[in-house]
Amino acid sequence: MTSRLFVVHKPIFRSSNGYMGYVKRKYHTKKVGFSGTLDPFATGCLIVATGQYTKLFQYLAKTPKTYRATLWLGANSPSLDIERVDRITEVAPLDEETIRAALDALDGELTYYPPKFSAKSIDGKRAYQLARAGKEVNLKTVTSTIHAMKLLHYNHPFVHFEATVSEGTYIRSLGALLADTLGVDATLSSLHRVREGAFYYEDEKPLDPFTHLAIPRNTYTGDEAWLELGKKLSIDYFEVQEDGVYLVETGNFYAVIEMAEGVVKYRLNRLEKYVRYYPTN
Repeated sequence: MTSRLFVVHKPIFRSSNGYMGYVKRKYHTKKVGFSGTLDPFATGCLIVATGQYTKLFQYLAKTPKTYRATLWLGANSPSLDIERVDRITEVAPLDEETIRAALDALDGELTYYPPKFSAKSIDGKRAYQLARAGKEVNLKTVTSTIHAMKLLHYNHPFVHFEATVSEGTYIRSLGALLADTLGVDATLSSLHRVREGAFYYEDEKPLDPFTHLAIPRNTYTGDEAWLELGKKLSIDYFEVQEDGVYLVETGNFYAVIEMAEGVVKYRLNRLEKYVRYYPTN
């Protein structure tokens, strides 16, 4: 099976998983995966892989992530987005410097609760499934690193801002924290993911995954056939022998191996070095 790694632009009001049906039809394949779920109302960068490249998501350099969002001042929504707006009140215009100060106050490490309408798992069920059914949702706090918050434009009652954050950050919760800092009701009315690490939308251009990995390379100095056939490997035949996860290259394939206490184990093996990309018609 041929493989492809690329970035799609997820449209609004489509689930990330549901959008994969379109990707399967376009690239004539049944095996498709994606990384970093976007909410249905969110748009933008979604990393997609087909074939054997679906095995590489956990090793990709996908952080930090950059989003552009709009906070609607005066709107209240239990889902923290436009899906369930239940009240809109008038809010007096704010000074731009007040907004900038509130954004700056969110920089650094934050501990907060994820949205109740999220994909977090609770006893085998998604939090949003429980919330939509009117059931109690008890979530544990998460901690994120906010690298930068920037005001893009303020057109009352809409605050347009950009956030560069660590992986796993909930931008809807960040919007709620910003609203609390400003002392007003507010909810996100738009959310767009600009990039994930070095990944951004470029007309679904095929990417070389082995230049986008977050793991270091290592060199195997033994018989390459042993590596390609998945035979037991001795740590003595590697240039780097420290504990860790590494990408190793042979003439025809790549492998991902893990070293721990002098033992070498395969995580992935026989990943194609040269691929034929799926046609788009």
